[in-house]
Amino acid sequence: MNEIAPIRFCPLCGNKVEEREAFGAIRPVCPACSYIHFQDPKVAAGVLVQSEGKVLLVRRINVPMQGKWTLPAGFVDGQEDPRSTAVRECLEETGLEVEIVDLVDVLYGLEHQRGASIVIFYRGRIVGGELSAGDDADAVAFFDADNLPPLGFQATEQVLARWVSERADSSDCG
Repeated sequence: MNEIAPIRFCPLCGNKVEEREAFGAIRPVCPACSYIHFQDPKVAAGVLVQSEGKVLLVRRINVPMQGKWTLPAGFVDGQEDPRSTAVRECLEETGLEVEIVDLVDVLYGLEHQRGASIVIFYRGRIVGGELSAGDDADAVAFFDADNLPPLGFQATEQVLARWVSERADSSDCG
């Protein structure tokens, strides 16, 4: 797991912080104004969209994982409902409007220094729009479970493995 860059200066007064014990852990503490820094996790939200038995993926144009395929996802803005984030990111990256149907999973694990610590994935249903790559994606397409492209991020792999497993389980029951 990647480390988060340490805070060196107080965000309130600008003085250099010191590492001290506070609330049961070693944390950055400002000796001038007594501010204690608690590292908040970055949160992302994404959406699993299916159509005709295929899953919607986007190809990343940015590092990390440039050229790899992921589920439409992005960072939750401050004061933004994660469901709204998933809907917004899907529209920005794929041109498709979706509504959230249910929660797929909440995953923890920082995959790179500038990434999210928590990723919330929802299942979405297409309600409008036209398929078109945008924002930080240079391609968008639907893929069969047995013909997935090179994937980026473990979170994408975990959600798609679950999707593949659910599809297999439902076909066994029919």
